[in-house]
Amino acid sequence: MTDFTLVDDHGGLISYAAPAVEPLTRPTARFGSRIAFAAAHVVPNAYADNTPGRPAEIDWDATLGFRRHLWSWGLGVADAMDTAQRNMGLDAAATRELIARSAAEARTESGFDDLADAVVVGVNTDHIEAADIDRDQVIAGYAEQLEFSQQQGAGVVLMASRHLARAARSSADYVDVYGRLLADVERPVILHWLGEAFDPQLAGYFGSADVAEASKTVLEIIGNHPDKVRGIKMSLLDADAEIALRAELPDGVRLFTGDDFNYVGLIEGDGVRHSDALLGAFAAVGPNAAAAFAALDDDDHERYRAILGPTEALSRQIFAAPTFYYKTGVAFLSWLNGHQPSPAMIGGLHSARSLPHLSEIVRLAAEANALSDPDLAAARWHGLLSVNGIEVQR
Repeated sequence: MTDFTLVDDHGGLISYAAPAVEPLTRPTARFGSRIAFAAAHVVPNAYADNTPGRPAEIDWDATLGFRRHLWSWGLGVADAMDTAQRNMGLDAAATRELIARSAAEARTESGFDDLADAVVVGVNTDHIEAADIDRDQVIAGYAEQLEFSQQQGAGVVLMASRHLARAARSSADYVDVYGRLLADVERPVILHWLGEAFDPQLAGYFGSADVAEASKTVLEIIGNHPDKVRGIKMSLLDADAEIALRAELPDGVRLFTGDDFNYVGLIEGDGVRHSDALLGAFAAVGPNAAAAFAALDDDDHERYRAILGPTEALSRQIFAAPTFYYKTGVAFLSWLNGHQPSPAMIGGLHSARSLPHLSEIVRLAAEANALSDPDLAAARWHGLLSVNGIEVQR
């Protein structure tokens, strides 16, 4: 049993004893019933100038080591996504290097037969500095990143573009842009629908603030090119909307849940349909997700819920409003678990959450069996408290 000192919203100290838990068992075979990608974060050099607006200086040993950790549990990696701080500090040069390094590492270290199962990478227009561009420029921007990513051999996620959100005047513009892009992809890609909770600049994406109307546009895009779409990652934090869209997808097109609030039930499904996973939350609870998927492969739904169910409260805390700061909790938990030498983040984003918020992550991680070494986590957490002027009596 490991003892922690936690902090409440008023600075009060709380003694907490972490519960005893059973070690999670690493799967010995590839998952058969679900596809799972964990959207991995990046680790900067702690000594770098990690201040807003500065180019990213990545600790490649820690960053790639974290990807090897996820692969070792049988999870695929979704890289260069918003979890990796796209549009929040990861500049264009660092993004390209991340994609190239991650794909190269996956070839030799992932253990997957198909590189597109080991790693999928985000393709966007975020290398274009101008805030406003027209549709043709959006397509050209996407195409530039698409060509580079396909050259690396990785699978592709066509991310939601802030530029397209500004340039589009109707749903027809989305149908046109995505149609022209899909016509040129080398192999099926994953589409990406990120809600405004994650990025307010993407409000009304796919042509409407009404999710049902926007879903019609998504289905039209997929229906026009079903052989070019592997699936869609849906991150609206709206389980009912995901279930409704999932029911309408053509055969062979998957729904990859990005709902970090409701993934347990969405992945389990209703006995007829289920969601697969492409989740930032799984960067925080990768071993739990892997053990739960192994239980699903054994058709042991009770064990699946017992393993993964408690992680949902932890994920809800990590992704609490303002949700776009969830990356801070992912990196913090990675540090507690020994995957990186510092909780530092690109752009100084490690300062985006309060000590009480992080304290609750500590408690919920212990409750969810998401601390791989509770003694190490306690030592690091108490050290962070000390740096912030809170002395822990041991």
